Amino acid sequence: MSIDSFQVGDRDLSDEQLSYYLQALEVAVDTETMGLLPLRDRLCLVQLCDPEGRAIAIRIAKGQTEAPNLKRLMEERSIPKVFHFARFDVAQFLHHLDTIVQPIFCTKVASKLARTYTNRHGLKELVQELERVELDKSAQSSDWGNVGDLSETQLNYATNDVRYLLSVKQKLVHMLQREERWELACQCFTCIPVLVQLDLLQYKDVLEH
Repeated sequence: MSIDSFQVGDRDLSDEQLSYYLQALEVAVDTETMGLLPLRDRLCLVQLCDPEGRAIAIRIAKGQTEAPNLKRLMEERSIPKVFHFARFDVAQFLHHLDTIVQPIFCTKVASKLARTYTNRHGLKELVQELERVELDKSAQSSDWGNVGDLSETQLNYATNDVRYLLSVKQKLVHMLQREERWELACQCFTCIPVLVQLDLLQYKDVLEH
């Protein structure tokens, strides 16, 4: 997928874009933020990709608190939303856009349950092993707040973060089913919203002794 094969939008999905994403069997989702703390760092970009390879990067304005069409898609129970480290992204949607994402598939959780032969569960390592593609992560730590003037490198990076997720998910599901861990994975995915709420309330280790 090249830089010319996806769209860049502002603030929300259009009605037309929402219509075709609502027809998808599943949607890959990622976010870019100004940092790792949702209570401090603002949401800057939301990226989507469907099984047909239709991708969009939605620029979120500073101070924006709602995106009705995006909320409609993220809360549509018939469409699984596929993330890598969903716990982080789902917190962004809840805190910044008052959106409760459901249902959830997390490739990082799936990788940890399935790929027990390694401790490398980052998206770059997953895509390299399962898709035979090496992702360029040079733009990962960059200024996403300047949403009106994002560089081509940043947009390529953002798109790649959703481009391979659905294919990676399929391979991980196969591994989980083969190793008889699929039901356990599904139970883990249902726990993510609870963990997100605890994170946003700044609780730490409540399940520890």
